Amino acid sequence: MILKLSFIILFLTTNVFAVNVLISKSSIGFEQKIKASKLRLVNVPVLKKACIPLTLNQVQNNEYISTHYINKNSIICQKDVKEYKKESVIFKFGGLEIEKKGKIIYENEEFIRIKKEDGQIEKIYKDGRLQ
Repeated sequence: MILKLSFIILFLTTNVFAVNVLISKSSIGFEQKIKASKLRLVNVPVLKKACIPLTLNQVQNNEYISTHYINKNSIICQKDVKEYKKESVIFKFGGLEIEKKGKIIYENEEFIRIKKEDGQIEKIYKDGRLQ
């Protein structure tokens, strides 16, 4: 009788000490946006010491991108993601304004070098010519 009772108590307390974590439904590439539709909420009994789990509330309120490739069924920690910042450069050619996604690497009087989100470097001349 005592053995049965101890198994019932053990079974009921396992969910009490569980931690709610987000797990990826599919693999997430490098610097891809983290969407709530790609994640699921799971109870895990044990969590690594270095992992501070990302909460569903954080994902819904902020935009995050991954800092590295995340495998399918992996726990999403706060060190695995960073907040998304929109980086863009605006060029003014007289009355015309052009906005490019990326950040400025180098600038002088003739041209500007921009690093795009995909890693390519583009050179744009300030007088509007292509080369």
